[in-house]
Amino acid sequence: MALAKNTICVWYNKDAEAAARFYAETFPDSSVSAVHRAPSDFPSGKEGDVLTVEFTVAGIPCIGLNGGTAFKHTEAFSFQIATDDQQETDRYWNAIVGNGGQESVCGWCKDKWGISWQITPRVLTDAMAAGGAEAKRAFEAMMTMKKIDVAAIEKARRG
Repeated sequence: MALAKNTICVWYNKDAEAAARFYAETFPDSSVSAVHRAPSDFPSGKEGDVLTVEFTVAGIPCIGLNGGTAFKHTEAFSFQIATDDQQETDRYWNAIVGNGGQESVCGWCKDKWGISWQITPRVLTDAMAAGGAEAKRAFEAMMTMKKIDVAAIEKARRG
């Protein structure tokens, strides 16, 4: 399979394959399409170690690079997953946090590899797009949450 013209490259210490397989099991329209091994030794590994992994997360093509410990992840990069209801929100949030990840605030969490995820119900993005008092109420409600509570956002939207 040819790589897409634009592909997100995500740096991992050494677990790109495990991360990609977790994402493929967790999110729809996700898969691992190729695992490439190093043809020779490199700064953070040996010949034959997994070097890159081609994978898709919710339809977005990615490459995982096992680059070692030189760089750390920050919230400056995140995957944002739109959800349709509380059940879907809970499923993704619980999968990430329950697999060694950690909760943050306002719908953000981190997986065990340090990648940030925004698990964002569409009701919240719809409220923000509506603007005005409705957006303000939904935003203020969101600011008090870790995982987004769909019912609380819907209530805030109504006033």
